Amino acid sequence: MAKPVIAIVGRPNVGKSTLFNKLIGERRSIVEDTPGVTRDRIYGETEWCGRRLVVIDTGGIEPKTDDIILKQMRFQAEVAIESADVIVFMCDVRTGLTADDRDIAIMLKKSGKPILPCINKCDSVGALPFEFYEFYELGFEVEPIAVSSVHGSGTGDLLDAVLDALPDEVEAEEEDEGIKVAVIGKPNAGKSSIINKIIGQNRLIVSNIAGTTRDAVDTQIENEHGKYTFIDTAGIRRASKINDKIEKYSVLRAHMAVERADVCLIMIDAGTGITEQDEKIAGIAHEAGKASIIVVNKWDSIEKDTHSVNRFNESIRTALAYMPYAPIVYVSAVTGQRVGTLFEHINYVHNQTNTRISTGMLNELLAEATMKVQPPSDKGKRLKIYYMTQISVAPPTFVFFCNDVELFHFSYQRYLENYLRQTFGFSGTPIRIIVRQKGDQN
Repeated sequence: MAKPVIAIVGRPNVGKSTLFNKLIGERRSIVEDTPGVTRDRIYGETEWCGRRLVVIDTGGIEPKTDDIILKQMRFQAEVAIESADVIVFMCDVRTGLTADDRDIAIMLKKSGKPILPCINKCDSVGALPFEFYEFYELGFEVEPIAVSSVHGSGTGDLLDAVLDALPDEVEAEEEDEGIKVAVIGKPNAGKSSIINKIIGQNRLIVSNIAGTTRDAVDTQIENEHGKYTFIDTAGIRRASKINDKIEKYSVLRAHMAVERADVCLIMIDAGTGITEQDEKIAGIAHEAGKASIIVVNKWDSIEKDTHSVNRFNESIRTALAYMPYAPIVYVSAVTGQRVGTLFEHINYVHNQTNTRISTGMLNELLAEATMKVQPPSDKGKRLKIYYMTQISVAPPTFVFFCNDVELFHFSYQRYLENYLRQTFGFSGTPIRIIVRQKGDQN
């Protein structure tokens, strides 16, 4: 059985994300005093009385709106409601009971799920404000629960009520997240669209408005290739264009998503080609030591001839000269062209970045490489490499012990890295090289 799922829903700006962050113990959802900040469903986990619970933060529900983003936010909340075992319906005691609260309550009752009315911003100690008692009018089976998501008061009572409301057949179970894949790129490169195509449903909000995805969103799927957690991230803009404070948080979330990931899909827009900003985004994954795949999206939308792929490959390899190891895949999120092959590439580069070579095999390679190209010398003193060993994976990291680190020039390090790749592969993953002088214990 899967872990119980709790969805937090309500109008915009009632404090859903603040409560979500309080429950999971980290700032995963963006919190800002602006309606509509959380647009997609954000997932996290918490533990209460020995039970592991999945918590979903949702975008605020606007029952009556023609705004395209707000309508999709409502749809995402409805999907969260459908997948939840218990629904926490959050209201704001400061604004009191509103017409939108009443409309949302009607919608929730139709779901047939256990509903817990949660009245937020009851911050004062002592008697509850008079406005709190208005929410009894909603007519839920469970009495309203007073909380302060900022201070955390009342959250214990809320979680007790969650456990009481859980269906008997729902039991906690630890789940394997599989390979964690961060999808990164500029705004509007098709990151959400590619995940939607992969999983076959509108899991993430997709529109042609750049900057739609603001939080890092996790989507778990399992198929014949294995288990995966896809992390959709906010598009990363040039720093000079990041004026909005919320968007700065989103860029930070993208960096954090890369840190959490095992593999990064670097999305490139075929229509615009490789840009300076793409170089910087790819550099985030490279510097973090993550296995990476360059995914050229919207390949169906451009005019092509027999040399198109070669020209595009050359432009990418020139711009991303620091990561020649990354495979390039041409896809279309709209038509689904070659999207299915991504799983094979993800599995392959994940295996490559976790490859471990025995010290014996490495030193055979070292002897062979140094015989073919002698180590450099300076002022009559030649570099001597005594031995090498692999100390970690993801990324594969090798330590070379030598007589003088000053003689171990970068060009020779690059030669040895290339020799390692020619011999053992390491496709899709950076390689880290550490040079130590014999006797150096640091």
